[in-house]
Amino acid sequence: MAYKLLKQEGSARRGAFETVHGTVQTPAFMNVATAGAIKGGLSAFDLKDIRCQVMLCNTYHLHLRPGDKLVADLGGLHKFTRWQGPILTDSGGFQVFSLAKLRKITEEGVAFSSHLDGHRIFMGPEESMQIQANLGSTIAMAFDECVENPAPYSYSKDSCARTTRWLRRCKAEMARLKSEGKAVNPDQLLFGINQGCTFEDLRVEHMKEIAQLDLDGYAIGGLAVGEPAPVMYQIISAVEPHMPREKIRYLMGVGTPGNILEAVYRGVDLFDCVMPSRNARHGHLNTWNGIINIKNAKYERDESPIDPECDCPVCKNFSRAYIRHLFKADEMLGMRLAVMHNLYFYNHLMERIRQELDAGTFGQFHDHYVQLLDTRI
Repeated sequence: MAYKLLKQEGSARRGAFETVHGTVQTPAFMNVATAGAIKGGLSAFDLKDIRCQVMLCNTYHLHLRPGDKLVADLGGLHKFTRWQGPILTDSGGFQVFSLAKLRKITEEGVAFSSHLDGHRIFMGPEESMQIQANLGSTIAMAFDECVENPAPYSYSKDSCARTTRWLRRCKAEMARLKSEGKAVNPDQLLFGINQGCTFEDLRVEHMKEIAQLDLDGYAIGGLAVGEPAPVMYQIISAVEPHMPREKIRYLMGVGTPGNILEAVYRGVDLFDCVMPSRNARHGHLNTWNGIINIKNAKYERDESPIDPECDCPVCKNFSRAYIRHLFKADEMLGMRLAVMHNLYFYNHLMERIRQELDAGTFGQFHDHYVQLLDTRI
């Protein structure tokens, strides 16, 4: 199980990532199924129809309900959700720091209150690895500290050091769980996360440190949290030369089609974001000419598909007028169809990127679409 770099155009990479649950063609976008399902009513079988390669589930939410031990008893996430392709579980760190109230960070981990009922929970590197071992995901993310931007330099530096120490503990705990036969998926992979806020020197130094741990993949975390997009691109460009060339690279929580094109251009392989499904649930739909708001009155009698250039199951069968009607009538089908379209669009965008990289024409593709796809019509 390994990442294979097939081709490069500038810093942009075309690759294949082999896992026990199948090979991921990269660059790729992971569809976010927070609690084991895509918000908007999509199942594992729908994901096949929209060309999804990887499903991403949330460690924190699944730990709270239905409980990771229950998922383990029922055979792990693959059996539970019926998705047979690769699954990535995040570590729970981002949710602990963004949702939890009254949290307290120590060297051991984080004590916090559940956002559901307020009961106290403790999560550290070992607990995160144990939960993810129960879930049986293909890829487990290391437990890290997510620092709010902007943050003082001194705190960011201390946080990076703590994240590195936690990463070593994650690696050791995963090895223990596997050796003792306590992992639902004995071939589970571990990705480390680069942190350092928007301080280039901290980012680079932290990347150099964690690269020495020879993990299965490396992620850039703590971006797309409010900093200007040019700053995010600057950090990616600074970190990329220090990421192991032979390992897969993941930019967490990003983003718009334009963000993805810019990050691929800078050497990133893997992406996830709630944006396409969240936007779809509010009627904002991606097309090859920009973003439309299907709720607008001008679509009331429009018999054309959401995007005439799209061959997704929604565009093949339904009109803008019908989907607008569903939204106006508060029919759940409207959200479901919109989410299907947007996720298909993202997966198809990644296919197009791979095709352009194969042909050596990604530069022209990037230049043509990088602003167009994020434009609101």
